[in-house]
Amino acid sequence: MSYTVVLQPSGLRFAATPGRSLLRAGEDAGVVMPSSCRNGTCRTCLCRVVQGEVAHTIEWPGVSREEKAEGWILPCVAEARSDAVLDVPLAASFDG
Repeated sequence: MSYTVVLQPSGLRFAATPGRSLLRAGEDAGVVMPSSCRNGTCRTCLCRVVQGEVAHTIEWPGVSREEKAEGWILPCVAEARSDAVLDVPLAASFDG
């Protein structure tokens, strides 16, 4: 099973499978998203879910309760639970 993740405004898309973070799933498909710590603390990868369901894989990622309610996530420690659209302005493909 996999879900399709589309990034706005670039239109880049990739498949995300359960058990794989959104950040890693994107990298597997040649998509570069901002990142640094990869453990949910630095907030470099912070982005917003526009559509779909995404769940954090750790109990307390570096996102406030208010930010979570507004759809903000950390894709380094989050997985898709459905097809999703994410607002990731700085996303790019490995090949430019």
